Amino acid sequence: MKILVAGLDCAAPERLLGDERLTNMRRLMTHGCYGRLESVIPPITVPAWMCFATSQDPGSLGVYGFRNRADYSYDELQIVDARAIRETTVWDRVAMEGGRSIVIGVPPSYPPRRINGISVGCFLTPDTEQGVFTHPPQISDRIRSLVGNYPVDVKGFRTDDKEWLRKEIYEMTDRHFTVIRHFLEHEQWDYLQFVEIGLDRIHHGFWKDHDPRHVQHDPASPYRDTVVEYYRYLDHELGRVLELLDDDTLVLVLSDHGARSLDGGFCVNEWLRQEGFLVLRRQPHGVTRITDADVDWKRTTAWAEGGYYGRIFLNVHGREPQGTIPPADYERVRDDLKERLEATVDDKGQPLGTLVFKPDEIYQSVNNIAPDLIAHFGGLAWRAIGGVGYESIHVQENDTGPDDCNHAQYGAFILAAPNVPAVGELEGVRLIDLAPTILALAGYQIPPSMQGRPFLAASDDRNGPPPLDNVEAVRRRLRGLGYIS
Repeated sequence: MKILVAGLDCAAPERLLGDERLTNMRRLMTHGCYGRLESVIPPITVPAWMCFATSQDPGSLGVYGFRNRADYSYDELQIVDARAIRETTVWDRVAMEGGRSIVIGVPPSYPPRRINGISVGCFLTPDTEQGVFTHPPQISDRIRSLVGNYPVDVKGFRTDDKEWLRKEIYEMTDRHFTVIRHFLEHEQWDYLQFVEIGLDRIHHGFWKDHDPRHVQHDPASPYRDTVVEYYRYLDHELGRVLELLDDDTLVLVLSDHGARSLDGGFCVNEWLRQEGFLVLRRQPHGVTRITDADVDWKRTTAWAEGGYYGRIFLNVHGREPQGTIPPADYERVRDDLKERLEATVDDKGQPLGTLVFKPDEIYQSVNNIAPDLIAHFGGLAWRAIGGVGYESIHVQENDTGPDDCNHAQYGAFILAAPNVPAVGELEGVRLIDLAPTILALAGYQIPPSMQGRPFLAASDDRNGPPPLDNVEAVRRRLRGLGYIS
């Protein structure tokens, strides 16, 4: 059985599953199962898509966001690329059993992944106009000859020029689906996955126009229907893809996380200063990045990095260069900081509802250098602002440009296959459960490294592939691994 995975970055369950005008989505829902999908913590594009593909949590992957601490210094953060992921993916398992895959735009996928088949870079790819952004390399020229410039993202999507943004997102998505259909029709494949980033960009650019609950919502906005219209456009494009599939194909539509209104920004480092955890030698002149601020590390207990969620780091003696916290006091300080963060309030003095997590308590293992605490301010209703020099703890402006929404903990999934009964809505499905589920349904062995559980298949056999009883089977396996052609 073939497997098609349609990734819609940031798809919100209330929109994807609740709009009856999405006729192709409704058809898949009618013939299979669907529901809200619990993402990982934090629910961020990187690492969430690879948490799906490997069925491992962020701690086990050692990837906690787009940027991660490279060492225990105060300012060395490295951007994640494809080389950071070393665990077995769905397409690796397919290759081990002789299958061929096409993987398009699955973050992070730059440098291009060397797989048994074709891989195309994601939105983190720096240049597609002249450089190589695919494996094999010649596929880059093939894509350019098909669609011209192949945009992996809308550069400058955090803008107030909404008309331009909407046009750019549609043009990008149109080229993406042209390439997807081309490979579906002209390449042999057993597993094909793509991730469309356009929906995420639509949400960040137009959510306040769409959602009446948004603090800046204008019901008279000319862009009030932009989000809904783009979902209908995606549904149409998915329908064109489904027309190219045979009857023996498993189809999974999913998102890595959902979307929700962004109520404002919580200046986490300013709050840490206020609480006495972060000490500066001098007041900055205007808003300043924490890495550029004059921090008195010998008197500082904790500092943070901002983003859609907050990452808080403790300044531990013997671990950080100028650590102040004795190792014996680490848990006491961490517990105290966690309790204070959970008690934060909004701009009206009401409880913010901040959720704070210890990596060692939520991950099966903790690899590389994890934050000491992970904070979802207001349950992700507030963005973490990492700069210092703000006049208030609460702000409306975003430190990276205009942004209407934050990520939500729950995305969505729809699964339909010839051997899947029409069971309707399911509850309790996690992002990391999907890879072992589709592998089991399609007849593949589930790698022992996968942490999720198949929620439909009767078997959860992780004892490796069945015995090989002939030379041809061995040859198929070696060909799938890329050792022979």
